[in-house]
Amino acid sequence: MTAIESIIMFWSRVTTIFSGFRFVDLLDILLVALVLYNLIKLIRETRAFQLAKGFALLGIAYIIILTLKMQASAFIFQRLISDFIILIIILFQPEIRHALESVGGSSLSKVGSLGFRSSDTDLLEATKMSINEACRACTELSSSKTGAIIVFENKTPLGDHISTGTPIDAKTSKELIGNIFFPMSPLHDGAVIVKEGRVSAAGCILPLSQNGDISRELGTRHRAAIGLSEHSDAAIVVVSEETGHISLAYKGQLERKLSPSVVKERLLEILVSPNEADNLNGNFLKRIFGGLKK
Repeated sequence: MTAIESIIMFWSRVTTIFSGFRFVDLLDILLVALVLYNLIKLIRETRAFQLAKGFALLGIAYIIILTLKMQASAFIFQRLISDFIILIIILFQPEIRHALESVGGSSLSKVGSLGFRSSDTDLLEATKMSINEACRACTELSSSKTGAIIVFENKTPLGDHISTGTPIDAKTSKELIGNIFFPMSPLHDGAVIVKEGRVSAAGCILPLSQNGDISRELGTRHRAAIGLSEHSDAAIVVVSEETGHISLAYKGQLERKLSPSVVKERLLEILVSPNEADNLNGNFLKRIFGGLKK
C-alpha cells in the first residue's frame, strides 16, 4: 500500500466517523461539559467538597466489598444506593439551592436585560458610596472594639433575612452604622443588610455555619457571616468585639485581620467590578445598535 493510498484510507475513516455527527451532538457535549464544570466549581467552593470526598471513599469501599464478595456489607451498600438520589438531595440541599439561585438570579437576568438598564450607573455609584461609608465605620468600630456585622447583598436576594430584622431603608452612612452597633442600641446584636447601596434593615438574624472546621476562636458573628456566605453570594464584613479585627466572609471563606483599605478593595472587586463589566458590555451594545439605527 502506497503512502497516498494510506492517506486516502485514513481520511475515508475520519469521514465515516464524522458522517453521522450532528451539530446538535456538539451542543449536547458542550452542555454536559458546562454542567459538570459548574458542578465541580460549586463543590470545590463549599463544604460539599468534604461530602464528595466521603462519597468517593464509600465508592471505593463498595468496589472492594464486591471484589471480596462480602455479602452482608454488599447488602447494606445496595440498600443505601437504592435511596442515593434522596440522600444526595438531603445532604446537598443548601448547595443545590444556592446553585439554582445563582442560575436564576445571575445568568438569566443578564440574558434578559442584555445590559440595558438605565439605573445601572446610579446603582454602582450608590454601592461604591455604601462601601466607602461602611469601611469608614469599620475603622472606628475596630479601634473601639465594637462588634459589628454588615452584609452587602449581591445577586442572590436576601429578602428572607431582611424580614427578620427591623426595616431601616436609609442612605448608608458612617454615623448610621455606628449608632446601630453602639453597645446600648437594641439592634446591635443583629446584622445590618445593605441592599442597592442603602441600609435595608438592622438587627437581622443570619444562619450559623455548620462547618466543623471553623476555628473555635471565632464567635457567633463570624459563624453567622460564614453561614450566610455559604448559602448566598453576599459579602459580609465582621468586626470582632474581642480583638477589633476586621474580617470578610465570601462564598464560604473567611479572610481575617484585614485593614479597612483591603476590605474596601475586596468589596469593590466583589460588588462593583463584575457589574461595571456588564454595564460596559451593555453600553457597547447600545453604541452598536444606536449606530445601526442612524
